[in-house]
Amino acid sequence: MTTENEAEQLKSELMGLFHYIQRVRQEIAAISRPADEEYHFDSMADQLDAIVGATEQATNTIMETVEKSDTLVDQLKAKFAGDAESVQMLDKVAENSATIFEACSFQDITGQRVNKVVKSIKYVEERVNAIVDVWGKAALEEVEVEIEEKTEDEKLLSGPQLEGKGLDQSAIDALFD
Repeated sequence: MTTENEAEQLKSELMGLFHYIQRVRQEIAAISRPADEEYHFDSMADQLDAIVGATEQATNTIMETVEKSDTLVDQLKAKFAGDAESVQMLDKVAENSATIFEACSFQDITGQRVNKVVKSIKYVEERVNAIVDVWGKAALEEVEVEIEEKTEDEKLLSGPQLEGKGLDQSAIDALFD
């Protein structure tokens, strides 16, 4: 009788393991072929790279504009050299410019941190791809993946687009003509 109980317990354990493996297979299939490109690993890395690029571009624009303002402040200081109060206010503007420059250093640190995240995503992607290769792409293609339906509003929204994707400004302007 003990062997019958052991056999039932073994059968139960094997069934549990089978269901667990099926669930893992479904999850791997969902990761390897997401229903929405927004959730694909390459897309995530591209989005983060775009954040770094946009932040860098904005920071450069800020710094170039501040430099132009500093040049104008120097010209005004020369023009108002005899007016101590005006020169003092212009010195304060120059101090504010220096503070803006210091604050713009966030871009470098942000870029470094985002690049660390991108490396982590790529590492996970490599591991998932290795699992997909071991399991077999053909076998995973047969697995049904649950697709989360988007609302009508979500179908219309695709957020900021990567360079070369989506509508450009002239196409958007044409919508209003």
